Amino acid sequence: MTGRERVLRTMRGEPVDTLANVAITMMKAAAEIGVPYRTYCLDADAHVRGQLAITKKFDTDHVSCISDPGVEAADLGAEIIYREDAPPTPDESRPLIDEPSKLHRMRLPDPWSSPRMRKRLAVISQLKEQVAGEKAVEGWIEGPIAESADLRGVSRIMIDFFDSPSFVRDLIAFVVDLELAFGRAQVEAGADYIGIGDAAASLVGPDMYKEFVFEAEKRYVTELHRLGVPVRLHICGQTTPLLPLIAGLGADLIDLDSMVSIAEARRVLGPKQCIAGNINPVSDLKDGTPQLVTEKLSECFRDAGETAWAVAAGCEVPRATPEENLLAMAHFARAHTLKQAK
Repeated sequence: MTGRERVLRTMRGEPVDTLANVAITMMKAAAEIGVPYRTYCLDADAHVRGQLAITKKFDTDHVSCISDPGVEAADLGAEIIYREDAPPTPDESRPLIDEPSKLHRMRLPDPWSSPRMRKRLAVISQLKEQVAGEKAVEGWIEGPIAESADLRGVSRIMIDFFDSPSFVRDLIAFVVDLELAFGRAQVEAGADYIGIGDAAASLVGPDMYKEFVFEAEKRYVTELHRLGVPVRLHICGQTTPLLPLIAGLGADLIDLDSMVSIAEARRVLGPKQCIAGNINPVSDLKDGTPQLVTEKLSECFRDAGETAWAVAAGCEVPRATPEENLLAMAHFARAHTLKQAK
């Protein structure tokens, strides 16, 4: 079974030969080929070489276009801070939408002609050609709150929830249209599935999530499914209070951060919801030993009920993670398979 088949069948709840390994690698991929992270983020060829090097050495079942959360914001005109060997970030002190009135003057960019989005599309196209169906090609877009925070600033958007709720709704509606257009272009470029990163969603409680975020994320999932691709949702942080709502999104893979109990997630999400993760990427994966990595993955697998689960850390694999620990993760994936959920 190819890695591509393994990932897609796992998401669909179909039998697989071994566990799917869908670990998120970004800075580790840049380090693997010896380029500064700025180069990895801005140069499609370097990005592709990094992903191919990672999957060859560590037997991941996918390759990914993800690099940083500033892609869409940059092409809208946001000020992005580019560091030589750290992730680019939107400048919180100079947000693109420093006044709510600016939203109504903004226009959606064309993903195919906008520099940073075009780079991501090029990565997908090249990866699709290079892996030749052996690995799943993962696309990636920002979630509604994550991208809203990139455009408005995290502190400002959190205040806006209380002071300007109608503006927040308008901003989220703009972001949904932006991201679905970008997701559609990624599918056209060859993505086998789309990941959604909505990191800032964990900063709001269940009430605000239900009022402002749920329907937007639900629309992402529904529209991407209409394009014929599965959806992976990753929300950084403590999302346990949000799990009853997340259960209703219809995402094919819920990627859990390390602070969430896998056992509790399984209880809330049900036996058939595919989940990924979620060993601690720092204390277990980067700073641990191969034995500890195996033990922690075993705990996650057990708590998931050995059904509908994929191997991953709770977030990105840190750059300084020892090779032997990633090889332990790969070995664990190949040494186990799933039971069928009932």
